[in-house]
Amino acid sequence: MRPARHSLGFTMLEILISLFLIAIGLLGMLGLQAQATVAEFESYQRGQALILVQDMVDRINANRGAGLCYVVTTDVANGSPQLGSGTAPTVCTGAFGTTTTRAMANKDLLDWDNALKGAAETKGGTNVGGLLSARGCVSRDAVTGNYRIAVAWQGMSPTVAPTAVDANATCGRNQYGNEATRREVSITFRMADLDGV
Repeated sequence: MRPARHSLGFTMLEILISLFLIAIGLLGMLGLQAQATVAEFESYQRGQALILVQDMVDRINANRGAGLCYVVTTDVANGSPQLGSGTAPTVCTGAFGTTTTRAMANKDLLDWDNALKGAAETKGGTNVGGLLSARGCVSRDAVTGNYRIAVAWQGMSPTVAPTAVDANATCGRNQYGNEATRREVSITFRMADLDGV
């Protein structure tokens, strides 16, 4: 028996359409995988930033006598040091605490600066363990006495600018070209007065 004349080539057309649909599905899965990779990296960066923020909170709480030595921002206009960006942090020169507590604060700032730069992991002499272009900020509100510890870094894709959500989210502001790619996490805390003064 011979197939009917009108059905010749119909199977080939079905195969081509099926291949086309499979190709579109595979391209969609590839795009989804790429987005998942970016989201996973962003999540990792945020986790690392939170660890760094909590680390500085712990350092300040452990050295209460020299708490004001830790106040440092990334405000280039005011000539502030750039923790994490390549320049060394300044040393505490104020009359805060004792010589020992000031030296401890200076070491803490240097250690935090190195952590922001990813110095804990190196490959071929290059730091690879840190956030993308991380910057650290410590500020203190003179009225309330609250400290704000923040870490900013370069995100992988644009989203809402941090200042659109929190006007105080200014760590690393205007340092990344596009504010929509700047990420920031912060903790605000009040240092306990253990001396009862």
